[in-house]
Amino acid sequence: MSPSFPTGFPDAWLIGSVAADVAVAPLGGASAIAQRAQQRLADLLAHAARHSPLYREVLGGRPASALRLADLPVMRKADLMQRFDQWVTDPDLTLDALRAFMADRTRIGEAFRGRYIVWESSGSSGAPGIFVQDPFAMAVNDALEALRRPVLDPMRALVDPMGLADRIAFVGAIDGHFASTVSIERLRRLNPYLAPRLHGISFLQPIAALVAEIDAMAPTVIATYPSVALLLAEAHRRGQLRTRPREIWTGGEDLSGAQRRRIREAFDCAVVNSYGASEFLSLASECRHGRLHLNSDWCILESVDADGAAVAPGHRGATTLLTNLANRVQPLLRYDLGDRVVYAAEPCACGSCLPVIEIHGRCDDTLRLGRAGTRRVQVTPLALTTVLEEDAGLVDFQLVQEGPSELMLCTGLQGPAAIAALRHARPVLAAFLAAQGATGVRIRCRSGEPAQRGRSGKIQRVLRAPGAA
Repeated sequence: MSPSFPTGFPDAWLIGSVAADVAVAPLGGASAIAQRAQQRLADLLAHAARHSPLYREVLGGRPASALRLADLPVMRKADLMQRFDQWVTDPDLTLDALRAFMADRTRIGEAFRGRYIVWESSGSSGAPGIFVQDPFAMAVNDALEALRRPVLDPMRALVDPMGLADRIAFVGAIDGHFASTVSIERLRRLNPYLAPRLHGISFLQPIAALVAEIDAMAPTVIATYPSVALLLAEAHRRGQLRTRPREIWTGGEDLSGAQRRRIREAFDCAVVNSYGASEFLSLASECRHGRLHLNSDWCILESVDADGAAVAPGHRGATTLLTNLANRVQPLLRYDLGDRVVYAAEPCACGSCLPVIEIHGRCDDTLRLGRAGTRRVQVTPLALTTVLEEDAGLVDFQLVQEGPSELMLCTGLQGPAAIAALRHARPVLAAFLAAQGATGVRIRCRSGEPAQRGRSGKIQRVLRAPGAA
């Protein structure tokens, strides 16, 4: 989330060499990028075959040098998590130990056993995952964030290249070991110069409290999700939020052109989007033309149809398979990411040799709740998802707004366990909504209900039924 490298990094040579490669690689053109990716893929396959019992089994003793990526099976999060201890390449990493570590929220951003950075996914694609990064993977992430994020104000960057005058606020879920929060807290631990100017602000609090905390900090940069940025833009238009940041950084959800314009016009500031996932934080960054460029020297994204066949540029596949070339401790090879990616058929006018992609990922709705005659309260989908997953413990769910103050909470689970889960989740959700100012919301529950899928192919966790609001 920060434009500068952390100080106190455990291996200065490592971060320096990786940063140099990240800076130089695009200068060699598309062929140099492709050569790097192929060499890293060969090294990753060899390493996984030697050190991951799961991949040793998957590869079946075939020499890594003789394998093509397309020869490998598609891997899915739920299956990998079931065999976590055989998946990772360090036998000292066990799922039980990691879960015990992550149960302590005071350790967010701390290195597990002094070496590994650990975070969890939100479970938006059906099940939560735990992802481990070794120092090399983190060096790659730091370098991509620092060197390939667009420079929005060149003159300011010339005067303050390390961003030391900035105050950066991440607005999101900050009470769990999520990737963005872990990244923020890690930087705060490693870099004492950044710590006072880098803060996480919870988006789970009522809008009045959220606005007050942002105004108290007066950040020059706000990093958040598009749905939250829109919420803040509306608060600024109404005069509730006084802060006028210099830049808004968004990610984690789809950002449409209309949404970008709405946010930019409200704050009169630059808006820049990026694409990442818990499985690889820095997949793509925007250029000055607002187009996303894939970091294809460090990851491979395969856009495939429903049968697993490659999709041609200009066409959208059924899903996307990720191969993370930077992470050797937890190999991700042809991992079903769930998003839909479209590769541009033509190069970008900016001149970058990195591929241009369009993302069709999360498409949940922001809900507007309130009884007739009362002010509607906006509640962002990621806030609702976080409350239901983290506080209520309900991962398999879909929340549908059926009317101005009517919600349907569904789960695909069946039987007594489903009934018990919904009975627990309903008052938790009601209490959260009441704290946001959405009182008198009726919540109906239903089990064994198949979830609706959005245009991305992912399950929409939070959505409005037609005419609901």
